[in-house]
Amino acid sequence: MKTLDYIPTSKIERATKLVQTGAKVGVNYLKYYGEKMVNSDLTREKLNENNAEDIYDGLKSLKGSALKVAQMLSMDKSFLPQAYVEKFSLSQFSVPPLSAPLVLKTFKANFGITPYELFDEFDAFSVNAASIGQVHLAVKNKKKLAVKIQYPGVANSISSDLALVKPIAIRMFNLQGKDSDKYFKEVEDKLIEETNYLLELQQSQEVVKACEKIENLVFPKYYPEYSSDKIITMDWMTGIHLSEFTNQNTDQVISNTIGQALWDFYMYQIHILRKVHADPHPGNFLVNPKKKLVAIDFGCMKQIPNEFYIPYFELINKDVIDNKKIFGEKLFELEILRGDDSNEEVEYFTQMFYDLLSLFTKPFQSETFDFSDEEFFENISKLGERFVNDTNLRKMNGNRGSKHFIYMNRTFFGLYNLMFDLKAKIVVNEYLKY
Repeated sequence: MKTLDYIPTSKIERATKLVQTGAKVGVNYLKYYGEKMVNSDLTREKLNENNAEDIYDGLKSLKGSALKVAQMLSMDKSFLPQAYVEKFSLSQFSVPPLSAPLVLKTFKANFGITPYELFDEFDAFSVNAASIGQVHLAVKNKKKLAVKIQYPGVANSISSDLALVKPIAIRMFNLQGKDSDKYFKEVEDKLIEETNYLLELQQSQEVVKACEKIENLVFPKYYPEYSSDKIITMDWMTGIHLSEFTNQNTDQVISNTIGQALWDFYMYQIHILRKVHADPHPGNFLVNPKKKLVAIDFGCMKQIPNEFYIPYFELINKDVIDNKKIFGEKLFELEILRGDDSNEEVEYFTQMFYDLLSLFTKPFQSETFDFSDEEFFENISKLGERFVNDTNLRKMNGNRGSKHFIYMNRTFFGLYNLMFDLKAKIVVNEYLKY
């Protein structure tokens, strides 16, 4: 794979790259509409493919929060055209890495010495590159280690990157005015946390200590003495990415075992720790040779405050969903309905979230759930299409819900998609035994 010798770090450089990417997308639309005039049967598939490729090519050279947005979007398989999902999924664990000279320069700038002085062996060529950092193999005292090095300039460019993305997002999601600031602030704060590797080190050690008792789930050990705010070192974990495993596995028992471990891991974090790993994409999980699940990245952890947790999970109860009065009260508590809503908006969003929650909470309505149920995911996809194509939704104020929805919904979208890929059948409340 081609390596990068340079990452744009200044606001002007990054803005220029995003403008260039936008111009390419504009050309794609002009080309599409020109061809559509000649061939009325032309579908948007080719347009989506061209746009996805140009957007991804632009973002992958910027790294950081720009690429992280693509990674977040790739988890939303039900509400995004397939071309975007496929292309943006590459951001999860397969993007162009830094060149060896830039790696060594970055390491020394952050640690004060070269990796060859710190480790007995160090491979300057990355084995895994993602949005915020890339991983290298090292050896110390005959022990294999994974060394994650943050890309230069990533932390300093988060605010300016999001400022450039904000006008596009406001149009896409029909957000209005200053009311949208809380959502962007939530994303910005989380991305800033993800660039603090000392915080990630602390969070990783806390999660390992709390969750290592969960069956069929293993974690690496972390090494503070070989870590800094831009470098984090852990055990080298042998295995294949979860997406590779699901593509080749044919043993349903193993799928169920790994799926149960993954489900228990998330339910235990959410309901017991009230703090959850809010980045459940395939690049953050491996399956080792013993067919156990390996969790390897805890940069994005979401604290779940009680004032959100209680009404959010009360809506799992079918009796609450079907009780119009209580359901409406919960929607106000979660800021889905607002005091300044018109009667039309109250009626519209009440029905919208009733339909959403009746479907999304289905895995919690019985003792077991089979995530190979294609009808369940087809219905989610149809619901997504319905809202995307609903012209009435564009007329409404899109500022809906507590800021905590952003990462909680991301968590459940990602978890459901991983469980579907595994085709796992699980016991819903099995986590309670821990």
